[in-house]
Amino acid sequence: MNLFDLNGKNALITGSTKGIGEAIARQFSNHGAKVVISSRKEDLCEQVKDDINSENPESAISIPCNINHKEQLENLVNETNKQLGGVDILVCNAAVNPFFGSSLNIPDDAFDKILSANIKSNHWLCNLVLPQMIEKKDGVIIIISSVGGLKGSELLGAYSISKAADMQLARNIAVEHGPNNIRANCISPGLVKTYFAKALWDNPEILENTTSKAPLRRIGMPDEIAGAAVFLASDAGAFTTGQNFVIDGGVTIT
Repeated sequence: MNLFDLNGKNALITGSTKGIGEAIARQFSNHGAKVVISSRKEDLCEQVKDDINSENPESAISIPCNINHKEQLENLVNETNKQLGGVDILVCNAAVNPFFGSSLNIPDDAFDKILSANIKSNHWLCNLVLPQMIEKKDGVIIIISSVGGLKGSELLGAYSISKAADMQLARNIAVEHGPNNIRANCISPGLVKTYFAKALWDNPEILENTTSKAPLRRIGMPDEIAGAAVFLASDAGAFTTGQNFVIDGGVTIT
């Protein structure tokens, strides 16, 4: 159990009021970490914070943030430092996908929004926490990417481009800051039963097409992604950096 112990660690998780982000926050708390619950809506942040604290008292705080605004990301990090004393683990989970269809038809504003929220905001946030990690020569960064970043897509082109870029962002951070004992990795889920992916799993044709080709013949659940995050954040993953962990029920091997 000591390999997966997160006691004494502070974890900042974006997009942590539902789905994969919430599952990661809950599991980090269960393994001893103090967690920052953050998303755009303050009421949801407070609700998840209170729920986690009811199970693990004084393990969660709430700091709302819209990742599209640099000044809000700066406030997120500053408030985390103020309330918890620093960031040991950063999980860049928040992402957007306002367009579902052919890239031929995507409006410029939707394309810009996807790249800004899914890449630039992660770049900003990583750069905001890296100085303190460099100073203490210790830190973990986890970026939630997607199997969409590994292959072309007829319906999620811009989103897939952004997720491929997130993989490279993790590799770049791993190379540049590895000498300071900072590890950066990606997790690339396949189809997981979250609200964010509802357009996929709620469509019977898409769901059948996905699960029929998956060795496990099903889609994933948020906790099945959170377990990999615990591994990467803990001593169990201390020699792992610059990698992309695919958790997709085997879809990409068929």
